Order: sequence, then C-alpha cells, then structure tokens
Amino acid sequence: MKNFIFISPNFPTNYWMFCRELKKNGLNVLGIGDQPYDELKQELKDSLNEYYKVSNLENDEEVYRAVAFLIYKHGRADWLESNNEYWLERDARLRTDFNITSGFQAADIPHIKFKSKMKEFYRKAGIPVARYHMVDDLAGCLGFSREVGYPIVAKPDNGVGASHTFKLENDADMERFFELKWPNTQYIMEEFIDGEVNSYDAIIDSQGKPMFETGNVTPISIMDIVNHNDNSIYYILKTLPEDTRAAGRATAQSFGVKSRFVHFEFFRLLKDHEGLGKKGQLVALEVNMRPSGGFTPDMIDFAHSTDVYKIWADMIAFDRSTMPIGQHAYCAFAGRRDGKDFAMSHADIIAKYGKQMKMMERIPDVLSGAMGNQMYVAVFSSQKEMDEFYQDILKCNE
Repeated sequence: MKNFIFISPNFPTNYWMFCRELKKNGLNVLGIGDQPYDELKQELKDSLNEYYKVSNLENDEEVYRAVAFLIYKHGRADWLESNNEYWLERDARLRTDFNITSGFQAADIPHIKFKSKMKEFYRKAGIPVARYHMVDDLAGCLGFSREVGYPIVAKPDNGVGASHTFKLENDADMERFFELKWPNTQYIMEEFIDGEVNSYDAIIDSQGKPMFETGNVTPISIMDIVNHNDNSIYYILKTLPEDTRAAGRATAQSFGVKSRFVHFEFFRLLKDHEGLGKKGQLVALEVNMRPSGGFTPDMIDFAHSTDVYKIWADMIAFDRSTMPIGQHAYCAFAGRRDGKDFAMSHADIIAKYGKQMKMMERIPDVLSGAMGNQMYVAVFSSQKEMDEFYQDILKCNE
C-alpha cells in the first residue's frame, strides 16, 4: 500500500475530498495538521488512516518531526503534498529531506515560486512577458517608471495571491510604496497590463500530459478587489479557448510539470500593447503549481459534470482516470462584500436563481480579502444568463 502524507487536509475546508478519493483508491492517507482531531469534520476523519496533530503548522521543525514519525510507523512515503500555495516551498523541502521523488524538490522552488524566475520559462514556452524591474532603490525604480510609464504594479517576488500588491500611478505613489513595503522582502515591479485574467487549470500525468483541462476568467483584478474592498467575481468557462489550451500545455512542458494539479494565469489583452501583442492575445502572468484556490475545484465539477478530486486521486494512484466528463456549462462565483447596500436580498436571490444555485456559504475570514464575505455559486448554459446573474446579485441601491 502506498503512503500519502497530506499536509493541512482540513484547510481549505473542501480538501478533505482529495483525501477521500485517495483512500478510495487504496492509498494509506496520513494527515498532518494543527486542528485538534476531535474538531475535524467527520468526513475528513473517515478519509484518513492516521492524523498527526502539531501545535502550529508554521513550525517547520515540528512538521518535520511529524513526517519522520509517520515514515517510521508506516514506512517510506511515496507522496507528500498540501495542494496549497502557502506550503508549496516547505512541501518541496520535505520531499528533498525524506527522498520523496514524486514532486518538486527544493532546487525547483525558485522557478515555480519567484515571479521573476517564472518569466524565463514562459519565454521558453513562446509566451510574451511584461517588462520588469527588481526593486532596488527609489532612483532605480523611478528610472524604470520613465522607461515603461505609469501605472506600475509592485508586489513581493515570492508572494501568495495579491498580498501586499501595489498599483502605482505616479512618483508620489512610488515614494509612498517605499514607506509601506515590507522590510527584508524582495519586490518586483512590472509594467501594467490592461488585461483580463484567463487561467489554464489542468491535472497533469507523470508524462507531463493533461488528463483534464479547463479554465476560468476573472473580469475584475484580484489586486483591485483586495485593495479597494470590492466584490469578487470569476467564472469557469463552458469551453476552454484553443489559444489558452495551447499556452497552458506549452507552459506545463516548459516548467517540466508532472503529476500535478496546476493553475496557470495569463492576461488576455483588452487593447493593443506595444511589445506584447494585439488586443485579445495572451500574455504571461504567473504559474501556480496547485489547484486554483477556494472553492474552484467544486466549481469545475459543477461546470463540467465531473469530479476533479477523483481525477486527481486517480492520477496519483493509477496515472490515468476513467472519470467521465458530462454536460458543460458556465459556473459563476459572486462574492459579496459585507456593508454594501445590495438591491437583492438573500431571499430575492434564492427566489430567482435557486434552481441554478450550487453553493451559498460564508467565506472564511482568511480568504475574504480576495473573495468577499458571502459567496454564491451558480451554473448557466449561456454567457447572457450568467451576465444577468452578476448584474442582479451585485447591484447596489443608489
């Protein structure tokens, strides 16, 4: 029996389903987390063969000891994974330390975690990248602004999501950025791209070939949502555009992706951009070597009448899957921000969209910055129906 060590199987809250499918496939599923066992949801308990509680997942030494204990008790670990961007770097170190070869190693981390390093691999894939500057001093950054013009986006070179990302409109913003940026953190500055985020989401087998592919679109920038406390919307596409499919596959090959669930992000240009391309073309944004965050795996299931938790677990266990793909639809996410005077009440939403609704939940505080506070997920057969849903659900009283 193969041993699979799953880091933080209790968060995000839907990740117990990865464990469920692994166990169904005959793997010995060993969880490490900081939530007391008695507080785990029953479905997760049923999906684990053993759970090792640490006092704090941030304590690398304690997690290391947990892995060592589970290997001592159960034998060699065949897999170690969290499927979580936050733990990606440590996952790789643990694999290296314990000679777990089924995944990225410590030496692979720079080009999959640092935004500046990603650019080289995007270029190898033939995908244009924005001009950039590694933040040094104010004079150097002002020089970059003279080269590319404002606005400019500044963010940690090794960061998660839109955390501590700045949109700089002028020299005053640039000076303020130097007052606000985190000390001892390397930042990268990039020319601003007027584009809509399009993703390539795929489960890749051990030969680097996709077993399942889809994509999502974020019409509003996550950076703007976080910085302006705005509502959040994105949706799973009914049909993946061929240029996104081609770009995603080329990116997977360039980065040497094998045996992973991935989320690659691109900008689709909203206007011609000198040096990058024409309106409608794709430009590289960043790679994420894990599933798209939050409830996106569930939304993918709703959009394509399938089960990506099972497809992923089948990839782990068998390197193939017979999970069928059913009818295709758009799956829309709307995250409403507390404190806004929305025209439609919760009851109004249920009355009009109850038949299309798949999920309605409060969003955990740790995710609410990018996703809003109250989320609604619904499926639609056409873009027109989905657009009406967004107009209704996010309209505020004047």
